Amino acid sequence: MYRGPALYLAQVVLVVFPSFFLFGYNQVNVGGLLSFASWTEAFPQIDTTNTTASTKSHNSVIQGVYVSSLTLGGLAGSLSCSFIGDVLGRRKTVFLGGIFTLIGEIVSCTAFQLPQLLVGRIIIGIGVGILFTMVPVWQAECSKPTNRGKHVVIDGIFISSGYAVSYWINFGFSHMEQHSASWRIPVAIPTVLSIVLISSVFLFPESPRWLVRIGERTKAAEQLARIRDTGVDADEVQREVTSIEFSLEETAQTAASFKDIFTMKDGKLFYRFVLCLGLQFWIQMTGANVISTYSTTIFRENLGLSSPLSRVLGASALTWKFLASFVSFFTIDRFGRRKLFLFCGVGVTLCMTCMAITSSFPSGNHGASVADAFFLFLFNFFFPIGLLGPSFLYCTEVAPIRLRVAMTSISTANHWLWNFVVQMVTPVALTNIGYQYYIVYAVLGLTFVGSVYFLYPETMGQSLEQLDDLFQHDMSIFETVRMAKKLSQMPPTATPVELKERVEQVEYSEQSV
Repeated sequence: MYRGPALYLAQVVLVVFPSFFLFGYNQVNVGGLLSFASWTEAFPQIDTTNTTASTKSHNSVIQGVYVSSLTLGGLAGSLSCSFIGDVLGRRKTVFLGGIFTLIGEIVSCTAFQLPQLLVGRIIIGIGVGILFTMVPVWQAECSKPTNRGKHVVIDGIFISSGYAVSYWINFGFSHMEQHSASWRIPVAIPTVLSIVLISSVFLFPESPRWLVRIGERTKAAEQLARIRDTGVDADEVQREVTSIEFSLEETAQTAASFKDIFTMKDGKLFYRFVLCLGLQFWIQMTGANVISTYSTTIFRENLGLSSPLSRVLGASALTWKFLASFVSFFTIDRFGRRKLFLFCGVGVTLCMTCMAITSSFPSGNHGASVADAFFLFLFNFFFPIGLLGPSFLYCTEVAPIRLRVAMTSISTANHWLWNFVVQMVTPVALTNIGYQYYIVYAVLGLTFVGSVYFLYPETMGQSLEQLDDLFQHDMSIFETVRMAKKLSQMPPTATPVELKERVEQVEYSEQSV
């Protein structure tokens, strides 16, 4: 049986990688198939390649509905976690998500009519919505504070790997696009990873924090000992279990029900909830989905490049995004969450501004096309550093243990909602307003930078229980942000009592000054 580092590595390979690869692959794979001859022949209702004028405009709406239908399923899957996540536990919920993705992929790859294709994509969305919500929670609750960032940020790396692999597979099959196998095989490929996930999930320990929450202290200690690769009676294990119990007792009266999320009672629950909602909103409102899902369309229809070159550039752009996502893996636990958010926000805002300028030139302008492609690639460098993996990590850190699943599931559902809006609107917007569409994202990116600077506290280096204790103190939001920066320098082994004493000392010294 796996223990310690070997356990973590096996979980990454058999559970985390399949979960987030499935999300990335299934989200963008149809973007590269939409222009295949066999695809447009099978589903002429969503053909925007061989149509013009009003027919193309009408089909672009139907195409947007189909592409974005995965996000509607994802929204439903994420919301369901707020009801089943704390009832079934982390492992069973992840298993259920894998089942949904497998069923949806089978339905999709065997489709002969648009309604079946649509239903399959919605079912896939339900599955990836569950995985998208529950796997980061499971990871965060099983990780040490010192490397929790790396453990969860790796999710973003796997998402971007799904993006890149999907586009290269589509490019390979484009050489036989007259045959239906050119799109059925790419749609069927992720079933392999769904099966791997389903068959592996119960090899790994349940979340110790969930076990403590349902009163299984002994089992929690056993699972934690396996995760830490030590004995059940080890001081480290007993101290952490006691800390979890202490945190649960402290929040029992103020965070016991779902409706308390929408209050500013002890623990600033609504503030923490808004932090999560905000990040999931800005993931979409920086324009990342436009670049990931429709990059081939942008190169072909908006920049006037040939179809083969557009596919190569689209696949290359997402491969570059995959490579750039490793930056956050090596920096998240060194520089912290805030600095990466700010670096990313400034970068994507500048890129969208420049793309609006370069895209405003006529499609025959070679220099403008080269510049537009350059800024698209540059966008794919900045975005994964702050918003692909770190955003999911941050939500699991600021949410209290009793409401972690509920808060994470609702904020992730918010991610899917805005994902739906972007994927639904983008085909129509690119067809009708062109470069002006990028201006919207440039403005929203600027608001992200300002919000992070003033409202988002640093969470690096502290245990989940220490972070929960920070929000319990009677401080304003701005004071909480300042305090979090100072407390991030404290050792992760500090107990909640020691943390409270440190907060009081800092408050006293500031009042004295």
